[in-house]
Amino acid sequence: MLLLVGLGNPGPNNINNRHNIGFKIIDAINKQFNLSKQKPKFKGLLTTGKIDDKKVYAIKPLTFMNNSGICIKELVEYFKIDAKDVFVFHDDMDINLGKIKAKFGGGSAGHNGIESIDKSIGKDYSRVRVGIGHPKEDKKSNSHVLEDFDDNEDEKIQDVTENIVKLVPTLINKEIETFSSKVNQNLHGI
Repeated sequence: MLLLVGLGNPGPNNINNRHNIGFKIIDAINKQFNLSKQKPKFKGLLTTGKIDDKKVYAIKPLTFMNNSGICIKELVEYFKIDAKDVFVFHDDMDINLGKIKAKFGGGSAGHNGIESIDKSIGKDYSRVRVGIGHPKEDKKSNSHVLEDFDDNEDEKIQDVTENIVKLVPTLINKEIETFSSKVNQNLHGI
């Protein structure tokens, strides 16, 4: 069993926020692989199904970003999913807009959602960091992540999301470097 997690904040005002890139990716995965209808469970919106004959759960925690670990811990404990079979998609403002970096384990790099998950299940899971661009010099990082993508940025985010979804089978087969490299190679005009 595998768990795919998309980080974000619930509510209609947050839908297109930079912080909600994880939610967008989970929605796209649900659609592409015909996962079940989203149901409120484990303090999140849960779907299930199969990708390449592997049983997969996908969740968007509704606990708000800073408490994402609460949702993940409940789900992992209930289904007895090993942390090494968890894949988390989240925003990263230290990566150029629309690029990704994927890795197994590591630190939170100041990301509160990742920090919450680390405290709840440890650090031995995979992370897919999606670049949301750097804040302008006159803006603080916490307001930057809560801003919506503009139209030009939306195109890049759509592009990277499509590439991530196409390559999810590579990711869940734990070919993380191949996944990361191919997603970034297939981007248009970034």
